[in-house]
Amino acid sequence: MAKRSPEAATDTSAAKITSLNRISLSEPDIDKSVSLLKQACLDSGFFYVVDHGIDKKLMEEVFAQSKFFFDLPLDEKMKLLRNKKSRGYTPTLDETLDPDNQISGNCDYKEGYYIGVEVSEDDPQAEKPFYGPNLWPPADLLPGWRETMEIYHKEALRVAQAVARIIARALDLDADFFDSPVMLGEPIATLRLLHYEGAKQAIGKITNPEKGIFGAGAHSDYGLLTLLATDDVIGLQICKDKDARPQVWEYVEPLSGAFIVNLGDMLERWSNGIFRSTLHRVILDGRERYSIAYFVEPSHECLVECLTTCKSETNPPK
Repeated sequence: MAKRSPEAATDTSAAKITSLNRISLSEPDIDKSVSLLKQACLDSGFFYVVDHGIDKKLMEEVFAQSKFFFDLPLDEKMKLLRNKKSRGYTPTLDETLDPDNQISGNCDYKEGYYIGVEVSEDDPQAEKPFYGPNLWPPADLLPGWRETMEIYHKEALRVAQAVARIIARALDLDADFFDSPVMLGEPIATLRLLHYEGAKQAIGKITNPEKGIFGAGAHSDYGLLTLLATDDVIGLQICKDKDARPQVWEYVEPLSGAFIVNLGDMLERWSNGIFRSTLHRVILDGRERYSIAYFVEPSHECLVECLTTCKSETNPPK
């Protein structure tokens, strides 16, 4: 769901906390929300979404159930190792998101678990990439785990669809542009639970990005948009100008009860480069960190081509 960054020098010595717009899904003035979102998409492609309607208790339960899983012995987790449909467990050091800068063979100090749209094996749709049955921990091992994740998956999709309606208006499209079955009516939507290990488990190395050691290396997401829920441990950084030398990185502060939302490469391409898909990474300070990412793309049948509202004589389709 992510792509690597180009090789580049970085400046991490004095990373500041960035300022992001807050988009309220309960705001009655839709024009205000559209304006704030459009500004964010032009500036960095990152913003907060608040008042999204997902119950606080459900969010807390998802984080609790996530911790229950990652606390299992490794041999139990490996029984659910990610399959060819990208469902299941990914162990620590399984990924290297930024191989040009993650030197000396260092990989991401995180483990994860993928959960997609549930599609039975006998459904013709299951033949397509990213569609198929999920891998679930045994109910006697983690009671209520599957039910919690399935409820959250549906709730997160509802939020993503609401955000997409504001994005559509910000692109001068009809508000329901992304609602059709070929788009977000029947999307490719993937929930990924993430656990970043503390310094003790990572042999005390992950506090030094200059040595190419990261919780997650620098990358941009491939798809349409991503909803990210985090605990209160700061770690996410963004680079608003990937071509700058040196690159300047800013922290995104966790905001209780909010989603951090970012645009993916697909939307940058769809908007002809007007909206931005921004490099981001995770730097750890020695504490454990948990986050929940929700990646959203339209269906396989969706044709992605330059939007009519995003091209002109001075900005022809790229």
